[in-house]
Amino acid sequence: MARGLLGKLVSRSLSVAGKWQQQQLRRLNIHEYQGAELMSKYGINVPRGVAVSSVEEIKKAIQNAFPKENELVVKSQILAGGRGLGTFKSGLKGGVHIVKADQAEEIGGKMLGQILVTKQTGPQGKIVSKVYLCEKLSLVNEMYFAITLDRTSAGPLIIACRKGGTSIEDLAEKFPDMIVKVPIDVFKGITNEDAAKVVDGLAPKVADRNASIEQVKKLYQLFCECDCTLLEINPIAETSDNQLVAADAKLNFDDNAAFRQKEIFALRDSSQEDPREVAASKADLNYIGLDGEIGCMVNGAGLAMATMDIIKLHGGTPANFLDVGGNASESQVVEAFKILTSDEKVKGILVNIFGGIMKCDVIASGIVNAAKQVQLKVPVVVRLEGTNVDQGKRILKESGMTLITAEDLDDAAEKAVKAAAS
Repeated sequence: MARGLLGKLVSRSLSVAGKWQQQQLRRLNIHEYQGAELMSKYGINVPRGVAVSSVEEIKKAIQNAFPKENELVVKSQILAGGRGLGTFKSGLKGGVHIVKADQAEEIGGKMLGQILVTKQTGPQGKIVSKVYLCEKLSLVNEMYFAITLDRTSAGPLIIACRKGGTSIEDLAEKFPDMIVKVPIDVFKGITNEDAAKVVDGLAPKVADRNASIEQVKKLYQLFCECDCTLLEINPIAETSDNQLVAADAKLNFDDNAAFRQKEIFALRDSSQEDPREVAASKADLNYIGLDGEIGCMVNGAGLAMATMDIIKLHGGTPANFLDVGGNASESQVVEAFKILTSDEKVKGILVNIFGGIMKCDVIASGIVNAAKQVQLKVPVVVRLEGTNVDQGKRILKESGMTLITAEDLDDAAEKAVKAAAS
């Protein structure tokens, strides 16, 4: 599911929760099998499954966990949606297959170690290091369920739809009346009445109503106790034995809660993330990779956004959002340059520092040391202003480096665009 999807279903008005802020949002994403294990701990019904990382493990799992199953579901595990309609670079169609049990080993083997491309991965795709073998459930009805955070009500919002297993965007557009939204008072917690409204929105056909209400309450408990930012189940389904089951789920967690959710954050799979963003996170830098040719290093999110905008205004395209923050160290500046220069698309770098707490001489020293370590091969435009600006400019001048200096942001952006194009 695309990160911005639920924004289409939730009102974007201002509220007591505060105004919209443009900043990097780090939300831990975990694999489907990990989410299923977590939900199971909370008493939520999930399909029986085993995650495996080799053909030999597939063979053992079939023998030990599914000895009497005629059919199994083989699911590739990547941190992206659209797996079922994805295509492996090897040519195999589909990242999710329902197969005869004696074919699971062959299909799983064709997935492991291969790159799966979906509508959410981009053309580069993501490598499949694990597959998830699940029992094939007999589903009689598929619905949609999600819990997210809503700025309008300043609290959790449960979204339910009596149709699921397909694109919720399309359903929301074509059948908006099917979407039921139930805001939860964060101080009171979920009530039986709240949960009943959600169940009515799901409109189950065979599942026991009271049992379904309890499942909704357990899902809300998980959402709160695990510091989720998103819990989405598509589909949440009814089985032939009258149970409500989370057949496929996506969970995101608030990075600000990492200190109290150590077990959950230990599940992070950095191999599925942009390596530049992983390196930036370790250095405590705010970085988001983009598709342009001008690398940006700025202090402050607002100034970073303005820098990106003015680069576009002058005909260039930013290669990233990189905010070193207001109190970055020299070593962080060096790390920032390493990340910028690791992007082969970068044809020029624009350093735009307005020194307040962040001192210009620290930035300048970091630039000089970074140049020595990474052997800069692209032009660098530097605009410094603020605290210790004279010392910073002197450090750069005495370094002997070939730098392009600028007096203001407009001048810096113009020079960066020209330098990158030359």
